[in-house]
Amino acid sequence: MHAKKKAKLIFKHNYFEIIENGDHVVCAISGKKINLQNLSYWNVELQEAYFSPKEVNEKFKSQKKN
Repeated sequence: MHAKKKAKLIFKHNYFEIIENGDHVVCAISGKKINLQNLSYWNVELQEAYFSPKEVNEKFKSQKKN
C-alpha cells in the first residue's frame, strides 16, 4: 500500500495545476480529504478546495458577512 500524500495545487478557472504530486487535498471548510479524481469545487481567488457544494455555500455565506 502506498502512502497517501497531500498534493499541492494551483487552482485555475477551469482546471488545476499539480505543483507537488499527491493523491488528495483538504477541504478548507470541513477538513475532509478530497481525492484529486473527485475534486470539483474550488475558489481561484482564495486558492481553496471544497469537498462539496455544501462547503462552497458555507464559505460564500461567511464571506458575505465580512
